[in-house]
Formats: sequence, structure tokens, C-alpha cells
Amino acid sequence: MLKSKTFLKKTRAGGVMKIVREHYLRDDIGCGAPGCAACGGAHEGPVLEPQPLDPASSLCPRPHYLLPDTNVLLHQIDVLEDPAIRNVIVLQTVLQEVRNRSAPVYKRIRDVTNNQEKHFYTFTNEHHRETYVEQEQGENANDRNDRAIRVAAKWYNEHLKKMSAENHLQVIFITNDKKNKEKAIEEGIPAFTCEEYVKSLTANPELIDRLACLSEEGNEIESGRIIFSEHLPLSKLQQGIKSGTYLQGTFRASRENYLEATVWVHGDNEENKEIIIQGLKHLNRAVHEDIVAVELLPKNQWAAPSSVVLHDEGQNEDDLEKEEERERILKTTVSEKMLKPTGRVVGIIKRNWRPYCGMLSKSDIKESRRHLFTPADKRIPRIRIETRQASTLEGRRIIVAIDGWPRNSRYPNGHFVKNLGEVGDKETETEVLLLEHDVPHQPFSQAVLSFLPKMPWSITEKDMKNREDLRHLCVCSVDPPGCTDIDDALHCRELDNGNLEVGVHIADVSHFIRPGNALDQESARRGTTVYLCEKRIDMVPELLSSNLCSLRCNVDRLAFSCIWEMNHNAEILKVRFTKSAINSKASLTYAEAQMRIDSTAMNDDITTSLRGLNKLAKILKRRRIEKGALTLSSPEVRFHMDSETHDPIDLQTKELRETNSMVEEFMLLANISVAKKIHEEFSEHALLRKHPAPPPSNYEILVKAAKSKNLEIKTDTAKSLADSLDRAESPTFPYLNTLLRILATRCMMQAVYFCSGMDNDFHHYGLASPIYTHFTSPIRRYADIIVHRLLAVAVGADCTYPELTDKHKLADLCKNLNFRHKMAQYAQRASVAFHTQLFFKSKGIVSEEAYILFVRKNAIVVLIPKYGLEGTVFFEEKDKPKPRLIYDDEIPSLKIEDTVFHIFDKVKVKIMLDSSNLQHQKIRMSLVEPQIPGISIPVDAPNMDIKEPERKKKKREK
Repeated sequence: MLKSKTFLKKTRAGGVMKIVREHYLRDDIGCGAPGCAACGGAHEGPVLEPQPLDPASSLCPRPHYLLPDTNVLLHQIDVLEDPAIRNVIVLQTVLQEVRNRSAPVYKRIRDVTNNQEKHFYTFTNEHHRETYVEQEQGENANDRNDRAIRVAAKWYNEHLKKMSAENHLQVIFITNDKKNKEKAIEEGIPAFTCEEYVKSLTANPELIDRLACLSEEGNEIESGRIIFSEHLPLSKLQQGIKSGTYLQGTFRASRENYLEATVWVHGDNEENKEIIIQGLKHLNRAVHEDIVAVELLPKNQWAAPSSVVLHDEGQNEDDLEKEEERERILKTTVSEKMLKPTGRVVGIIKRNWRPYCGMLSKSDIKESRRHLFTPADKRIPRIRIETRQASTLEGRRIIVAIDGWPRNSRYPNGHFVKNLGEVGDKETETEVLLLEHDVPHQPFSQAVLSFLPKMPWSITEKDMKNREDLRHLCVCSVDPPGCTDIDDALHCRELDNGNLEVGVHIADVSHFIRPGNALDQESARRGTTVYLCEKRIDMVPELLSSNLCSLRCNVDRLAFSCIWEMNHNAEILKVRFTKSAINSKASLTYAEAQMRIDSTAMNDDITTSLRGLNKLAKILKRRRIEKGALTLSSPEVRFHMDSETHDPIDLQTKELRETNSMVEEFMLLANISVAKKIHEEFSEHALLRKHPAPPPSNYEILVKAAKSKNLEIKTDTAKSLADSLDRAESPTFPYLNTLLRILATRCMMQAVYFCSGMDNDFHHYGLASPIYTHFTSPIRRYADIIVHRLLAVAVGADCTYPELTDKHKLADLCKNLNFRHKMAQYAQRASVAFHTQLFFKSKGIVSEEAYILFVRKNAIVVLIPKYGLEGTVFFEEKDKPKPRLIYDDEIPSLKIEDTVFHIFDKVKVKIMLDSSNLQHQKIRMSLVEPQIPGISIPVDAPNMDIKEPERKKKKREK
């Protein structure tokens, strides 16, 4: 049956267009109940159970299916995902509304409907002849959708009666909308609120904890005292932003001080780019990463960023006088030039809440169900939750979601989502750091895996179309030991004309991942492979990453090759790009390749090729450095794991060989050559990578640090910085140059992906290259896959598709890639920090030599070269007499009693693991030398004040 609607629409040119919308209605849509004679029982995909036995409900003792409305799906997704909830009918009307209102919830509900064990059935009520409803005159879209949901619920109950009268099967309508529920009951539909239904599930009392508390009333704390001013409605905020009364920006809470935040203002107003917010009332219930509207305070109320470290340790949330006293500490007297624009939050434009990992801070009140949850991320406020499982959840990592933040509550309200496991457990802590850094790490879905090639796989004639056969070349790969995702291989041979041919061969991942399918979408979402200390979160499934795309030796593989003709002085005479088939002759580690190059006895083809590459690489590197490329340093550490327990047993800084540099030079050269080619072909939509030059103020600390050691660092250009770093040597202090390079790294900006049509500054500061991209690692970076696709179109090896030449879509993609790369970096650092803690937990107390990297007002930040470890030595401690401290920002130096500390001074520190705070275990450092009475501690001093809190013995009910 066909329904059609006709309406007239005005065109831009002023004409009138007649639009006819056709809507097909069908009789053959199944109800999802297996064996239903009324609709033939033909269903695709997951279906409902014929006899739903559980969950046992005191309100609905008969077997039943659930039919939730849109708001229940949006707000109670945690309940619906619970294994106890099965047999749910998801209407097309509801699914469409959820899709429009929340992409994350829509994804979660799609995952649940694809899970066969959950028996969720999607019913296309909008195309079923008996459940489709038209919008009536005067009825708004929302009321029409509510009516459509009720009509479907009523139809289901009548339909199931026909199916089998003796089965007594029912459909229960779940809604939190009072009016909708009343109308449903009037129409004879069994209806309950989500809370009523969940509380009736006698066998699953723990499910109550997962209910989102939605109404603000009733969730306020009993004192009823209003703490915060009301948030202005969105219409007023938008008006105010338009007129310039308010500014819109991203709220960034401080890690160091829970009473302070900054708002990064969106738009081009350079003058007030960053606004300080200080004090509880001015923060006005904004949470880290929310989009907020801010009102600037008068200039006489502007403040300076406070240098005080304040953590929220208060368990008693009514003690607001104490908060006010702490706020007074923030307002230190400073010179006028230190004052920054200061404001207050007047409204929330968009909440960016996510599920948070952390620990329960159990209430002191016996039998209390209300407890505070302390997130692992110090920028997130504590959250009040209600749970009956407090004694079970103590000492565990759990996930909690925020539901709302009433005006008279010191903390937001939330609900318990999931118990992750015991604090300190390796699996649990890895899960926490992946969740906290938003690293997608679930196993690849069946939909994604369905696009992988069938095994056994081999190169076919079709694969060789538009591809050169280079399997005869002496190609080899050089990688770290244990590497299974080999992206790149190299070759070098002498040509008949006396010149050299050099090839970089990169895995042809884009051959296997085609644009727009589920595998491509998932790779784009992940953006990058994440390397943790003993785990790798792949961007693409293992069949590709470790097998079919990995350029292992002695197997045929598909590649994308960049081949140069060079003279012996590494000058490029010609370059060509081609898709190819290769067969690597050796997979070497850096050490094995180095050994071949250095060996006098070896002169085989692979070794000759490596020597040629190494010779050219040295020339390329020298030339790059002459142009002003920077050689920076960062203390990278490597853990040696126990093969049985997988615990770290040794920790050392990574050793870099000449061969590391050799591979790097050719990867850089390939990236630059490809960047030029794709930009020539696609000036508006090439995916490139740039590294902005740091603002001069970033270098202040580096210049001052060098000056304190009588050295001069020039920073006007990358070349002058590189040259002055090369000159900054001290015969009596050989490690000084490395320290300066480490400090210079900290001054740098982040390198980012961008679309060439959306930007005009392409320069890569660190590499001193006018143009750059990423082409050489498509197994682990999605950016490289896009670059491969662009290059393939440019050389006629593949065809284009609309998204590839849409600069706005490419800019959005770059935004996600930049976010994913940043998060991967942070997750990797967090993994190193956690494994360092494990290492020192087993090692006990250690004393080591360290160098000062920074001096602060009450501490020094030191680097321990042996472990590549950084830490802070504090000089003011709770319950101890305060030493006499004099801080000088100009030199920079810190005088403690009669001893002066400068940047790069050598000290000796004691390292130990502080487990006094289970949530935030940390490496703690104390000064051993130089000796300062009352401050330094003897090397052999027992570690009395740091002990792991005794775990409360918990009885776990079976």
C-alpha cells in the first residue's frame, strides 16, 4: 500500500516547487515472536524468545516483552544493557528519535540489538499497515510519536492474543512520561515507569543501582540550602552570545585545584581567548569539557591563576564555610600584569558527560545507601550515588554516570554502571586507562570482520591490475624486536647508469579496506593503534595487522612503493609511485641490521643494500639538519617483563642505533615526496600534517635554564635553535646537552593533521620541511590510509569517491584523528606510569642520581636518567614544620634554608611507591643529597609514613 503526501516549497530563486513524499506500507513485517502463525514467523536477525521466563517481576507475573519509549532508551540505556533485561521491542519511531538526539546512545542500542543473547527486536512500525499513524491537524511531532508508540504497543498486545491465547503473552509499555503513561492505561495498555518496573524485579535488586535519577526534585540533599545560581535557558544564552554579553567556550577544569578552571573561548576574539573561573559558585556546576556560557566580571574582580594545589578531600558536603575559607587562599596579591580576564558560568550550552571510572568513598553513616564516588580523573567532581552494594564495591574500580546536578547539592547525582575489578589489578587498571582516554578497545564486531578476505589468501591476477611486480627485488624490513605489524620495507641497488635506485615499500592496507564499509568506518573511528606496555590495541583486525598486510619475509605481499633514482650524493633525480607486489627477503631487528652493516665478513645482497641505504641516510640527515631540522630528545623507557607473571622486572631507557636513524630518514623522505605529489594533484583536499612554530613565550624556560649554566640558546628560527643546541656543550657535564633537548621538546607545539583546502600554513617546524604528510604506517594510522587513497587516484591505480574530495568531511576526519592520536599518547604515558609503579612496588626503596628539570615555588621536578623517570620532590609537607623557601622566577631558582637549587643541578633522590591513597597510587620522591637539615632523608631511613592501607576484609556472598 502506498501513501503519498504533497506539499509546496519555496525555492531560493523565489519559485514554488511541488514535493511528493511517498510512504510504503506493508503487511509482511513480522512481530519478532518466533512461531507466530499470524505473521508467518519469518524474521531476519535476532528475535524475541517464544517463552520469556525472566526477569521475574512482582508487577507483571505473566511472561512478557518490554516496549520502551524514546526517553527510556535515551536515559536508561545502562539498565537496558544489563544482562537481566531481555526480550525488548525497539520501535522504528523510537530508534529514529534516539538517532537524532544522541549518537553515542544510538550506537549502544544498535550494539544491543545485534547481540543475539539479548533478544532485542527492531519493529518497523512506521511501515506496518496496522501501526502507522499520520500526524493530525494541530498535533506536534512529539505528540504524534507518543501516539504512534501507544498504537504499536496496543497492536502488539492484541496480535499476541491471536497468536496463542493460552500463552498469556503481554507487551509492557515502559515510559517515564506521566501523561503518556496515563493515556496508555486508559487505552488498556499495561504501562509502568522504568523505576516501577526495575524495582519489581525481585531476582535482580542490584539493577536499581543502574537507574538514572532524572527528576531534579527529590534528589536534592535534605538541607535544601541553595548553593548555585540558576542556569539561564538556552534561548537567553544564545541571545547573550549574539549580543556579546556572554562568551561561549569549552570548560577546562584544573587538575591541581578543584576550585579553579579556565574557559577556552570559541571564535576569533583574541583578547579574551582564555577566561579564568575561580570559586565554587562561579564554576556553577560545569563539568570538564562542557560547552558553557560565561559572563566576564568587572576588571576590579579579575584574578590571576593560583599557584596553590587544592584537592577536594571533604567528605562532609555541608561544610560550605570551609569552602569559602579555601577560596580566600586562591586570592593572593599579585601585580596587575598577572591578572587575567575572569568570569562566571551563567549557563550550560552542551553537557559533555561520559561514564567515569573511579572508586567509591563509602559513607561514614552506617546502613547509608548514599555514598560519594571519587573519579580517577581529578578534573571531574565527586558524584553522589545510591547503592546497596557499598561494602562489595569498596576497594574496586567502578564506572559511574552523571544524571544531573541540583542547585542545592554540592555534588552532582549519578548512578552506578559497572564493577570493573579490584584496584591495582593489572587487567582492571588497563581497562580503566583505556576507558578514561576514550580508546575504542572492544573486540571487532561480526559486521566489521565480515569484510575481511577469506583464508587462505593469495595474490590473484585481478589484484595485479594497475600494479607492478617487484617480487624479484632484494627488499627487507628493519623493526624493533617482536614487531608483528610490519608497515615498511626498503631496497637499494645500483643501476646500469651508475645511479642508485632506492625504494620504500609500504603495506597496501587500502587494498583490503574499501571506502565506506563497516571495516573502514571502524578503522576511521579508532584512528590509530595504541601501544601499551604489554598490550596493543589494533586499529585494524589482526588478520590484516599481523598477517596479510604485514610485510613479513618470504611471503608475497601487496605494497605501495615510492621509488627514487638518486646519485651517490643522495640527490633525487626522479621519483615514481606505484602499487606493487613484493616478497621481502629478510625481517631484521635494528640490532641485526647494524651487525650486518658493521660486519667485514658479510657481503650478500641484503647487506650491500643496507650499506647503501645507511650511507645515503647519513647524507640525507646531515642535509636536513643543515636546513634547521631539530634533533630533540625524550627519555623513552623500555620494560623487561617476566615471561611468567608479565610483571616488569627491569626498566631502562631505550638504546637508539644508527639503523633506527636509517629507517627514519627514508620514511621522512617518502612522506615528504608523497605530500608534494598529493598536493599537486589535490590542492584543496590533500590530507597533510603540520607542526606549528611555538610562540616565543614557550621558550622562556629553556633560555633561562641555559643562561643559568652560562649558555645561550637562540630561538628566532628553527635553524638558530638547532645550531645553538648543537653548541650547548659542557666538557664537565656531558648530560647537559640531552637535558636541554628534553626541555626544548617540552616547548614544542603539537603536530596535527589538516586538510590543505582549509589552511594556508603547511610548514613542519620540527622537520624544517615546507610540506609533510603520513604515508608510511597505514596498518596503525588511519591518516595514512586516506593518503594512500589520494595517491592511488593521483597515479591512476584506484578510483575516487565523494568523501575523498569533500574538504569539510576531510576536516572533520582530521579533527577525530588529532583527538585519537592525542588520547593514544596519553594512554601510553599512563601505561608507562602504571608499570613503573609495579616495578617500584616490587623493588622497594631505591636511591638514584637525578637532574632538576624545573623549579617550582615549593618543589623541584627531577629526571632520573637511569629509568627515564620524572617526579616531583615536595618541600612542604602536612604536619611538618615549614622550611624557609625563596623562589626566584627570573633565574629560575629555589632557595631552601641556605641551599640554592637551579635547573639541571644534580641531586640524589629516594624513590618509593606511595600507596596511602588507593585511588591515586604514585611514585614519591624525597631529597637525599645535598643534605639540608630537616629536609633531606638518609638513604637507609626506614619508610615509616608510607604504607598500603589495610584492606577491609570483605565477605563476598556467593
